[in-house]
Amino acid sequence: MYNSIWYNNLIKPPMAPPNWLFAPVWGILYAMIAAALIIYINKQGYGKKSGYIFFVIQLVLNFIWSPVFFGMQNMTLALVIVILMDIFVFLTFKKFYSVSKISGLLLIPYFLWILFATYLNAGYLFLNI
Repeated sequence: MYNSIWYNNLIKPPMAPPNWLFAPVWGILYAMIAAALIIYINKQGYGKKSGYIFFVIQLVLNFIWSPVFFGMQNMTLALVIVILMDIFVFLTFKKFYSVSKISGLLLIPYFLWILFATYLNAGYLFLNI
């Protein structure tokens, strides 16, 4: 599906983790994201929509980043997407935290990982121009 030769030949930014680390980290993060959503739903119900809208937007951005970065090999567009993800994950955190501190706190590792992903994406882009 993705061109691993292309990716493996890129100059990697400092602190780029080994490839094997991504699957377990994302598995844990997705479990925490799901838990945060479940807690939010249980506390909030389906009343105010903004928390759900922010959540869906950040999730869609999350799902399209990999095909754009790896599939299309478009690191510039991927950087725009991950910056938008930073914004919408933060907005989701704020909404979730305002309803349930636990729900919001469960999103902090995800937010930090996305910020790290932004650094990596920018690093790959600028080192491989």
